[in-house]
Amino acid sequence: MNAVSLYLERGRQTFHSVHVEAAQRVASQAQRAGVQRFVHVSGIGADPGSSSLYIRKRGEGELAVQAAFSGATLVRPAVMFGPDDAFLTAIVDLLRRFPVFPLFGAGRTRVQPAHVEDMAEAIARTIQRDETRATTFECGGPRVYSYEELLRTVAREIGLKRTLIPIPFAAWHALAWMAEVLPNPPITRNQVDLMRRDNVPTPGTPGFADLGISPTAVEQMLQEIRREH
Repeated sequence: MNAVSLYLERGRQTFHSVHVEAAQRVASQAQRAGVQRFVHVSGIGADPGSSSLYIRKRGEGELAVQAAFSGATLVRPAVMFGPDDAFLTAIVDLLRRFPVFPLFGAGRTRVQPAHVEDMAEAIARTIQRDETRATTFECGGPRVYSYEELLRTVAREIGLKRTLIPIPFAAWHALAWMAEVLPNPPITRNQVDLMRRDNVPTPGTPGFADLGISPTAVEQMLQEIRREH
């Protein structure tokens, strides 16, 4: 399984070197070694025709893997959440700190967050399948939210009332550009690009249900977070 990814280019670590060249190399070596199953973890929305360099290279990486390993399985998770993650936990921390919270754009981007342990189980089951032909799985959680709905759900579940303020994507892009000079930027322009696009599985594409998995709800983890604090 290859699950290596990169959000910010630095020096020789570029989107092309990591998402395309390295992915192709791993898949090619696995094919030569006689590996029976190869799973490449990509992401919903990966598109070799995208104007976003990050999204385009994720799509090109998928094509490179499929060319290098006959029958490779592609797994595209929705945005993932789990203990100490950089998504849901970060949102909880920020909502607790600030009574006013910024939205990406108008907050209408749709997301369908998937629990990291559900994704791990999904990957394990794709490897164990009897079916050997190339398949693409897109996995999202049990509920689709707009970004605004997700923030309001998080605030409600942890017992907070917050004011949400729309911030244009152009402003986010400028903020991310400045943040990228930091060693560990809190946000990058590529993450902003991703938030412009709905992050939900394509209708009709195999997903959790086809692997016999009932995905975990965001609310379940939020209840656990609330109990811990």
